[in-house]
Amino acid sequence: MQFFSIIRIVGILVMCFSFTMLVPAFVALLYGDGGGRAFLEAFLLNFGVGTLLWWFCRHHKYELRSREGFLIVVLFWVVLGSLGAVPFILLEQPDLNFSESIFESFSGLTTTGATVITGLDSLPKAILFYRQFLQWLGGMGIIVLAVAIIPLLGIGGMQLYRAEMPGPLKEQKMRPRIAETAKALWLIYLSLTILCALAYWLAGMSGFDAICHSFATVAIGGFSTHDASIGYFNSEIINYITVFFLLISSCNFALHFAFFDQFHGRYKGQARNRFLRLYWRDYEFRFFILIQFSLFLICFLVLWAYSYFDNTQTTLSQAFFQSVSISTTAGFTTNDFSSWPSFLPLLLVLASFIGGCAGSTGGGLKMFRVLLLYLQGKREVHRFIHPNVIQPIKLGKYVLSERIVEGVWAFFSAYFFVFVVCWLVTIACGMETFDALNAVIASMNNLGPALGSVSSNFTQVPDSAKWVLTFAMVCGRLEVFTLLVIFSPTFWRD
Repeated sequence: MQFFSIIRIVGILVMCFSFTMLVPAFVALLYGDGGGRAFLEAFLLNFGVGTLLWWFCRHHKYELRSREGFLIVVLFWVVLGSLGAVPFILLEQPDLNFSESIFESFSGLTTTGATVITGLDSLPKAILFYRQFLQWLGGMGIIVLAVAIIPLLGIGGMQLYRAEMPGPLKEQKMRPRIAETAKALWLIYLSLTILCALAYWLAGMSGFDAICHSFATVAIGGFSTHDASIGYFNSEIINYITVFFLLISSCNFALHFAFFDQFHGRYKGQARNRFLRLYWRDYEFRFFILIQFSLFLICFLVLWAYSYFDNTQTTLSQAFFQSVSISTTAGFTTNDFSSWPSFLPLLLVLASFIGGCAGSTGGGLKMFRVLLLYLQGKREVHRFIHPNVIQPIKLGKYVLSERIVEGVWAFFSAYFFVFVVCWLVTIACGMETFDALNAVIASMNNLGPALGSVSSNFTQVPDSAKWVLTFAMVCGRLEVFTLLVIFSPTFWRD
């Protein structure tokens, strides 16, 4: 294990991250409502830490192996989340203790959207921007951004990309060169953010709110600059814009990547007017649309049957918004969905276990894994009837290897093992059983709000439980195995 080389790389990445502190410092200067000094101090501290880590190990340059890649990703997220908490610690408003600052920082970077801050409407613009900016950076994975510049620093990038990129098909490459892939993905990500901000602004949001909410929307984060979240704006147009970009951001970014390649004519022999079929040919995308439509339909029919809202149009809008927002793990709210009638609140929270598509900014198990679990279950039922029949799992004409199926089941087992352990520990920390269950669901699925005492914020959660939930957030963001693999004795053997 090349420890000095790992420390050198982490130092470089921390130095790069420290410059993000200057952006909210500029926002503080622009609006003049405080917070600028704290971010400047945070920049100096983070840059100093990164410089020290790099300086003492600057001569150790070795090619990364897979093990080093996984360790760097875990170390970087731990270090990044810790240093990202520095502004929260230094700022007088909001007044957060150390545990709350760590929780808020990791919640932003992992795009969970769970918060311990109340009174958002009265906070300085700099801290509001910083929370949203953390989510935007964490949305696609700060490592993928970093590997775009890593070739200039003499650091191999593929191992980092495999460790960070969400989804079950981590071995699949979209391009031979990882730096080109990372740049293309972030160009798509940035383009969606700009389009989302423009749409919000044209729909009536202020420029500041439009930019901040576009960060959280494309990252599927859920932080807002207002306590009432998207409901603050009381606009059906803004609701539908949010849903539109949540759906786009919940799709596999590999599909967006292929779409833009095909749109620009890079796929020879294919007409440009047929590029939209690229999405519909994808089985995961079709399964995702089916799940979203089913959830919306169930919510609409139940709300309409109970006459929960005054008219059909409001019922349609609220059902569409909340079903997409919660199931994609964004966690934006326009209404207190926890008070909805019948089984709807529990249905939506449980839907967050599915989350978005593989390779998206959403949380949860991911659509591809759930689809494979369904196909595997269907095959086992068929085997009971015809035990001697050999039946591979297929997606269309593609036969999936047993290794992928085994990996999905292993992930499923590890995910729920960690989930149960975190649930039990949070109960031991003093939380009620139901509240602890919802807090772990919200954290591990990177959802944010849930039911019970954590339906709006996590201020009532004990500090000891906040550390457990922070661990759950990181497990969910790094998809369990990236974090658990470093606890294996085999990992440390040469």
